Amino acid sequence: MNKNIAYFLLRASMGINLLGHGLARIPKLSVFAEGMTKSFEKSWLPPPLVHLFSTTLPFLEFLIGAMLILGFKTRIANCAGAVLIIALLFGSSTIENWEAMGIQMIYALFFYILISRLEDNRYALDRK
Repeated sequence: MNKNIAYFLLRASMGINLLGHGLARIPKLSVFAEGMTKSFEKSWLPPPLVHLFSTTLPFLEFLIGAMLILGFKTRIANCAGAVLIIALLFGSSTIENWEAMGIQMIYALFFYILISRLEDNRYALDRK
């Protein structure tokens, strides 16, 4: 039972984190996308690709976050979150943002825990 509660709390924490990122960025989407595109000017990534990713990112964060909070399609949400972190790690490496990569690796670890302990996902819409 404690494992189930711990899983729920970690899943909800990651969900709130991602949902909050999305909610903060969606209302100022163009400013966020322009800022991110500007921060990648020294990267070898094509600016249109960076702009497309940064325009899509807040919606992905919001959707994955909401799914995690609800425990809806939890396995898919966790895997999508982990893949999103991989994409962020890749982008951060192209601009040598090692500090961001350190934080992103912590997210990767949390997704590892959430994916590897899916059997503890008792308090979720998946169980209904």
